Amino acid sequence: MSPRRRPREGSIRKVTLYTAQGCSLCGPVRRRVEAVRAEVPFELEEVDITGDPELERRYREWLPVVEIDGERAFVYRVDERELRMRLVGSPA
Repeated sequence: MSPRRRPREGSIRKVTLYTAQGCSLCGPVRRRVEAVRAEVPFELEEVDITGDPELERRYREWLPVVEIDGERAFVYRVDERELRMRLVGSPA
């Protein structure tokens, strides 16, 4: 069993979206994340990995990458319903 950090009840989740210049999948994923954010409050950080050797090594082949509270949740695409469920813990 992996040790997962569970947010306290009522705490704001943090979603990190890793993107890069020229990433054709990043725009659609950003729009889906923003659509869910309009319904479910969470902190959103977008990180452009372009030009950062360490981030390029860790994320380039998986872009876009969405992490929730520091844990990888999605790569390439985001399903809005599943993102909502992961953020609130039940189907919306």
